[in-house]
Amino acid sequence: MNGVILIRKEKDFTSFDVVAVVRKLTGQKKVGHTGTLDPNATGVLPVLLGTATKAQDIIPCHDKKYRADFRFGIATDTLDIWGEVLEQKPANVTADEIEKTLRCFRGEIEQLPPMYSAVSVGGKRLYQYAREGKEVERRPRRVTIYSLELLSFDESTQSGTLDIYCSNGTYIRTIIDDLAHALGTVGVMTDLVRYEACGYPLDECMTLDELRQRIDSDDTSFLHSVESIFMTYDEVVVSDKQAHRFVNGNPLDIVRTPLRGRAEDKKIFRVKDRQGAFLSLGIIDGEVLKLYKHF
Repeated sequence: MNGVILIRKEKDFTSFDVVAVVRKLTGQKKVGHTGTLDPNATGVLPVLLGTATKAQDIIPCHDKKYRADFRFGIATDTLDIWGEVLEQKPANVTADEIEKTLRCFRGEIEQLPPMYSAVSVGGKRLYQYAREGKEVERRPRRVTIYSLELLSFDESTQSGTLDIYCSNGTYIRTIIDDLAHALGTVGVMTDLVRYEACGYPLDECMTLDELRQRIDSDDTSFLHSVESIFMTYDEVVVSDKQAHRFVNGNPLDIVRTPLRGRAEDKKIFRVKDRQGAFLSLGIIDGEVLKLYKHF
């Protein structure tokens, strides 16, 4: 089984738990995922099977979309409601104040990874230090917030919901923590749903129980192709003879392909045969189209 399974991760499962269950259900040894979700977060988790795991390091789109609930007036060690409470104080923030402050969090920003995260420092994960009661020096990381909108805010409970479209590596908990401090208070994330990841939407996902039922009924229509990972790349269709040459590692002269006159150096393409089958990824190298990655 080669391709992508779109799992709707439920609470209390780690991303590695999901991979383990998928591995058992499918009988596939090579299984991976495209981006960790915390155990208490839910939503889109693309799981890669078989040859699709070779795409793990070259996925062209790692952008994510989230819906996050938050509450002001409380701080925890994990920056979310499930952590140990460190501070509680009255908050009196208005929706207008939030709207104005959100402007500072859009575009390219710097974030300090939270201690309870999987970032590696000195050969150990930050959460391992945190569990030992240690805080280590962390370097800020640059991330991009494409859009950040306040969907709702209840001033009486100081609770609201944010809609966030961001680049890979963004910590939503940190956005909420930093937003609270910018508003002169403290705050935590109370819920998180990832509703799009790597171009895959939540409404195409299924739970692990649904996956089990589909497999039990010998229905594999849920499997997305390896090619679906690379839909942000343009495609080029080659002749049967060129297809044979290309998959055997031989470069193709650009002038003998539909790329003649429109190929940019180092640009990557989905290479397909005349029957519409995805062959591999190709990359422009001077005057030829070379094999970039074969699946």
